Amino acid sequence: MKIVIFPNLKKKDAYSCTLDVCGILGKLGAEIFMDSMYRETFSSLGNIEYGEFRKLAEEADFAVAIGGDGTILKCASAMTGTDTKLLGINTGRLGFMASVEKDNLQILEKLFSGDYKISERMLLAVENEGENGKKIFRALNDVVVTSRYSKIMEFDVYVGDNLIGSYLGDGVVFSTPTGSTAYALSAGGPIIEPELECLEMNLVCPHSLFVRPMIFNADSVITLVHHSPEEVQIGYSVDGNEPVVLRSGSRLVVRKSACKIKLIDMTGITFYDSLNRKLMRSLKGN
Repeated sequence: MKIVIFPNLKKKDAYSCTLDVCGILGKLGAEIFMDSMYRETFSSLGNIEYGEFRKLAEEADFAVAIGGDGTILKCASAMTGTDTKLLGINTGRLGFMASVEKDNLQILEKLFSGDYKISERMLLAVENEGENGKKIFRALNDVVVTSRYSKIMEFDVYVGDNLIGSYLGDGVVFSTPTGSTAYALSAGGPIIEPELECLEMNLVCPHSLFVRPMIFNADSVITLVHHSPEEVQIGYSVDGNEPVVLRSGSRLVVRKSACKIKLIDMTGITFYDSLNRKLMRSLKGN
């Protein structure tokens, strides 16, 4: 069995957790791989092979992301288009998408027994035609369009050829059901079961008393046309990555991607259990 590890060493306890994971998986007989950037960091471990992550993920049976939800998103982005299953181990604060906590690593033996479930999650395909050609991204959570310095942006949103609305506000979030419990939730959106297939639109601080979140059919093609003044700088961020400049008059197209991500669930904890444990309490709690 081939397993590629994707650790986020900026997270507290991620380094020690990675050492423990490699030790457990090695004893269980797994072939363990990591990106070459970690060769020096984990030089004390003799059971790891190194290479380019994307190629390793294409050949692996499983990818294991060690960190928080952001780490899982980055790992998912790097392995999009492969058939590799993704397991998240939480060493962060929330870890809503993670199936394993750092203090329960013995459960990893279920990878070998097949005692787990797969949750297939839809992705967004995000396209923007700019000065340097077309940019295409995929998002497991969301794409967020905002202005710098809290300047009010002006934009239209179409579904197909139909104008949904012309808006003023700080921005807009287009999310998957998986992303409905992230930024979209903080912006006042609904919680959506993660295995449903639909697209959610949520405005950020709209300059209106009547704007509400909207849910669209998964086959919908949503187009944002931004026509703010040139001095208002607009950018879009895919799954929390660095913003990409969106030029005035250009179009941002959001649709369902043909690719999916297969998330592993080892614990049998339901989506509703996770809501109660992780979102129905203060994040400053234990």
